[in-house]
Amino acid sequence: MLLTSYFLAALAIALAWPTPLALSKANWTARSPVQAVLLWQAIALGGGLSMIGSMLVWGLDPLGDDLISALHGGWLLLTGDTSVPYPGIVHLFALSTALLFGFHLVLTLMRAAWRTSRQRAKHRQLLRLLSNPSQTRANTLVIDHDMPVAYCVPGISQSVTVLSRGLLTQLSAQEQQAVIAHERSHLDQRHDLLILAFTAWHEALPWLPTSRLGLDAVRQLIEMLADDKALEKANRQTLLKAIVTVATAATMDDRSSTPHASSAGLVGMPDGEVSSRRLKRLLSPQDPLSRPQRALVLLSTIMLMVCPTVLLIAPRLLDW
Repeated sequence: MLLTSYFLAALAIALAWPTPLALSKANWTARSPVQAVLLWQAIALGGGLSMIGSMLVWGLDPLGDDLISALHGGWLLLTGDTSVPYPGIVHLFALSTALLFGFHLVLTLMRAAWRTSRQRAKHRQLLRLLSNPSQTRANTLVIDHDMPVAYCVPGISQSVTVLSRGLLTQLSAQEQQAVIAHERSHLDQRHDLLILAFTAWHEALPWLPTSRLGLDAVRQLIEMLADDKALEKANRQTLLKAIVTVATAATMDDRSSTPHASSAGLVGMPDGEVSSRRLKRLLSPQDPLSRPQRALVLLSTIMLMVCPTVLLIAPRLLDW
């Protein structure tokens, strides 16, 4: 299984630095953000599996020919079977590192999920004091604030969209419709779960380029996805004007006591900063990737997730 561990280690290195660096600079991601988001998820998942898998396979190599037999051999060793060869210190170190690393990732994800849920609960309590239900829109709250503000609060049982009175007075009906469609697309597509996963990945491995680049890229891509949904309700000029109005107001209101999406782990309209790539995409739209190009990206996505998984289950495949 040593060859498999070497392959997984090489794949982990490739997915940790050169691949995310190249993808973060690629121009095609703005043309097809759905495929780009899927590919980023595959890079993160494939990279994590490869990192853990390379050390796990190396550590289990003396105990069996594949994962199942190695785990069985490890159990026999723990129960006192002297016929099973005892792994050396290097193998024990690799195995321990793999287990600790996997535990660290899971624990970080659980901690991020718990922190986010607590932040949202506190934010909802604050909204009960500062907002009123919209009289014309379902699952929408209106806060009494002069600046145009819009964001969404995801929830398990009920999600809400939050609008400010300033937004309702300063934006036209078409611009309001574009903003609301943008926000509700975040809720419908559960973009908060994507942000949660990549935030946890970044917190677990802040020194890893793929975690930082992936989080930044996914944040931009989900805004592009929401823009696409908003364009089904409004034209580009209307959406652009609404985005610039909200972003400009957020920049002026950064120190306000009003609850912002960024302060509670929420998702929504930009809080003071709109990426140049996103604006360029709206100002100069390009055709999406062709069907063969999308198929190629999808195939790469599947391979990045399948290869580490298959090699973990049957690591002897590369030894044939």
